[in-house]
Amino acid sequence: MNIYEKLKLASDNRDSDAYLDLLHDEFVFARHQTGTEVSKADWEPTIRAMMESTSLEIMNDRCLYENDDILVMHQMMNFPDGTSEAVMIVSTKKDGKIVRTETGATPIKQD
Repeated sequence: MNIYEKLKLASDNRDSDAYLDLLHDEFVFARHQTGTEVSKADWEPTIRAMMESTSLEIMNDRCLYENDDILVMHQMMNFPDGTSEAVMIVSTKKDGKIVRTETGATPIKQD
């Protein structure tokens, strides 16, 4: 099973431990909103909150490309505050785990 399938399974099952286990100890998340970077330890509470939230909706999740070095995904997200975004997620890999993730998001207007 590739990393995308494992991430999808963890997300579908809202299993934050399984999701976090796929992140390398040196993991860094680059926030598209602010340009700041956070470590795995700093990202963990966000992942746990996302997995616990029943009002965060992820739709049309798909893998655009994956190999031993990179994973590119796209998904639509509806957030608890009523906003929606189309999100491009690009992750690089190290030692079979995700070591860096950057996202780009386009707000989607709700009619």
